[in-house]
Amino acid sequence: MRRRGTITIFLVDASGSSATQRLAEAKGAIEELLAQCYIRRDEVAMLSMRGAKAEVVLPPTRSLTRAKRNLAALPGGGGTPLASGLRAANEMAISLQRRGLTPIIVIMSDGKANVNLQGVGGRVAAHADALSAAQELRVKNHRVLFVDTSPQPERLAQELSVVMAAQYFPLPFTGSGKQISQAAIQLANY
Repeated sequence: MRRRGTITIFLVDASGSSATQRLAEAKGAIEELLAQCYIRRDEVAMLSMRGAKAEVVLPPTRSLTRAKRNLAALPGGGGTPLASGLRAANEMAISLQRRGLTPIIVIMSDGKANVNLQGVGGRVAAHADALSAAQELRVKNHRVLFVDTSPQPERLAQELSVVMAAQYFPLPFTGSGKQISQAAIQLANY
């Protein structure tokens, strides 16, 4: 039986709270995953969260070179529109499922939403919107990895992971890129 095509959707928090060093570590973990996707001939796509909304920075592709180039050029700074990002990843995953692909969503964030779905700042409303969007991911039963990019494991990231039924990984430890990559492969083979 032929394996169904897998696509890994990276949702990257490129906001100010992710800071340059944390974003660099997240990019390192993503590069590890990109290499595995390339070996498996899987497609990848990338969404970025910063400012007022999420945006597609890499439509689905098999090009490792293009994915690495877009990742390297990913700017940082601004607010964290986490709910917008979760919704965008959910919509992309649903669309790709309709095309017969198996989406895996890899979220790289500290979970600290501060921009709501209307693009307005404020932590309380932004977090409520993020929880609602996380629940939407759970309802669709997507395969999700949540990589916590905080310097220490963050309660908000853990809470969101539970709500969306995601595997949770704190980034700041040696070998995390390989463990995250292995978990993504297991989800692809699930």
